[in-house]
This record gives sequence, C-alpha cells and structure tokens, in this order.
Amino acid sequence: MTGVAIAGEGVLRVDGLTVCRDHHKIIEDISFCLDSGTDTAVVGPNGAGKTTLAQAILGILPRQAGEVWLLGHRLTPKGYLPAPVRQQIAYLPQRFLFDRRIPMTVEELVGLGWDRLGWRWPWADRQLRCQAVQAALARVNALHLQHHPVSGLSGGETKRVLLAYCLVYPRRLLILDEAPAGLDVRGEAEFYQLLYQLKQEQNWAILQISHDLDMVRRHCDRVLCLNRTLLCQGVPEVALAPDNLAVAYGSEFVRYHHDH
Repeated sequence: MTGVAIAGEGVLRVDGLTVCRDHHKIIEDISFCLDSGTDTAVVGPNGAGKTTLAQAILGILPRQAGEVWLLGHRLTPKGYLPAPVRQQIAYLPQRFLFDRRIPMTVEELVGLGWDRLGWRWPWADRQLRCQAVQAALARVNALHLQHHPVSGLSGGETKRVLLAYCLVYPRRLLILDEAPAGLDVRGEAEFYQLLYQLKQEQNWAILQISHDLDMVRRHCDRVLCLNRTLLCQGVPEVALAPDNLAVAYGSEFVRYHHDH
C-alpha cells in the first residue's frame, strides 16, 4: 500500500514509516491501516523490527521518514498527540516491569488509567473513579483482587489487571507486544478468550505482535508479515501461506513448523 495519509481515515494509518538506530534502518517504508473492530497481527522472526514498529506508532521512538495518523490526528515527529486522542490508545508491553517494593494495590494501579485523563475531580466526584475501577475489574473477572498488592499477582492475574487498566476509560486502539508472554497454556487461552470478547463488545482495533502463528490463524482478521520491511499483508490464509513465511523466516522454519 502506498499513498498519502488522510486525516480521519481509520483508527490507525501508517505511510512509509522508516526508523533507524545508529544509522541502520530497523524498519523501512512500512504502510498499512487499521479499522475499528479488527484484529491485526504483526509476525516475523526475531530482530524483524516488530517492537520498533509498535513503539514508533506510539511515539516512543522517533521516525526518520513516513507518517503516522491515529484517530485522524497526525503524530508529530517528536511523538506528540492531543491528550484526548492519546487517552483512547492503550499499550500492553511484553513484560510489565514493576518495582515490587512499591506498596500499590490493584485498585490503585487500575485507577491510574482514569487519572491519566488529567482531570482534577472534586472530592465528591471520586465516586465516579471508584465505580469505573470496580466496573473494569469486574469485566475481567478480577474484582476479588481489588485490594490485593500488585506485587503478589500471578502472571495471569497481572494480564487481567492490565486489561482492566485499558477498560477503565473507553479506548479505540489496543497495541499488544507479546502480551501473553509468561502465561501457561491455560492462562494464555483464557487471556485470548477474554481479549476477543472485549474486542467485540468495545469495538477495539487491535494491533498485536505475536510469534504464535496458530493463534493468529484462528483469531486475527489480518496479518502483517514483517522482516524490516513489510513483506506482505492480508487475511491469514494469504499472509501465512508457506511461500510468504519462507521469505520472512526462511524455508527451514517453514518445513519445521509444518512438520510439527
């Protein structure tokens, strides 16, 4: 896909995105778009630039070329977006790094998703915050963890609490970087079941980095096959065809994956 981004088109539009580190191109000339209610996976080998792509879209990393439009607003070269736009975007990293010495409860962590709105609520309106936090935790079946310390959560509980953080305020775009990492098979299945149920209810656009090609085939609407540049994109049946995977991963990977 090529062309000029148009404000207001889709939830996310990326045109010709190029990011460099130490004068080396990590990703080059990436273009795609996302609409509400869709789930798009980014797949590719280690070192393909998947996390770099996500962080450049969020404005965490600077870009050397290209444009990013989020909810019809252009991300500036310095990563600025209007606050009302950024509030509608949630990001779940691969690893949630937390200093376990900080005495924070689940309720307080999820409440940060409300506080980031920047509003200054009078004391009487704190009830609204409390109600929003409890509703978000209940939605992910974690209300019983409300007063638990974050430091004591299991991996699966942490993922649910982070989803509650995303739900405490309405979002339109959810970016996941290997979000189920560290979960066992059952925990991962439960996480994805909840995620896709929420996608339907909330009409989220989801962009997720994944190494689980079987999961991508089962659940995702579209796939971006990446190895520094965008090799192909389309529905899973097309993007994950053996010929495309061989270009991205190498023929030996495709033979192994097929045999197992």
